Amino acid sequence: MFPVTSILFIGATLLLCAYTLHKVRMIHLMLHDVRDQSHKQNNCLFRQMEALHGLYTDLGLSRSLPDTRGWAASPDFLLELTRHALTDKPSVVVECSSGTSTIVLARCLQINGSGRVYSLEHDAAYARETRRQLERHGLTAWADVIDAPLTAQQFAGATWPWYATDGLPRNAEVDMLVIDGPPQATRSLARYPAGPALFGSLSPGAAVFLDDAQRPDEQQILRRWAAEYPEMEQRQISCEKGAAVLHYRPRA
Repeated sequence: MFPVTSILFIGATLLLCAYTLHKVRMIHLMLHDVRDQSHKQNNCLFRQMEALHGLYTDLGLSRSLPDTRGWAASPDFLLELTRHALTDKPSVVVECSSGTSTIVLARCLQINGSGRVYSLEHDAAYARETRRQLERHGLTAWADVIDAPLTAQQFAGATWPWYATDGLPRNAEVDMLVIDGPPQATRSLARYPAGPALFGSLSPGAAVFLDDAQRPDEQQILRRWAAEYPEMEQRQISCEKGAAVLHYRPRA
């Protein structure tokens, strides 16, 4: 018979070994997660570098683009816009929010030799900076940055802060629409009004690009648009922040 103290000691030792093994396993799993996360980040960084190189190649830029990190559109999304604009050659491009994408799209239209970008911008400082960048790149003839403050407007029976659109050309059919604003903080589903406000101006076959489409708000917006605008064919595209492209296919 083992004395009680020996049994307790053996039991405590076994418990300590089990706890240690559990902690070692947790550390092992954590290291695997860190490795996988690092691998994903490296792949993402490499993809953005490839996309940025593709932008400079396709656009033949002689000057550097503004920053493509943080709130700005990512290089892979900008490359999607570039390839569509150079292939489909839209005449009227409308943007919700200005920035690097304005420079990219204006350069596409310059290469195409026709068309114009109309960029709605609610922030006066951003608007001035985008105009400065357009001038720096020699692209002022291809884009208008419109001061478009967010005003309370009614859509789908609710009030939304949305761009004042009176600066857009009247009765013009929009061939390409890029939605990268307003900021998410302005309201839940902040970009939903792009549908009721602008889809009615689309030309047949027009393309709509939505950035940040992996966010829950944008996913809900896409579901609402799918229900309310069945003529808009949706497709998710793989981009750093998620993206979706919608094509207007009017019913016969």
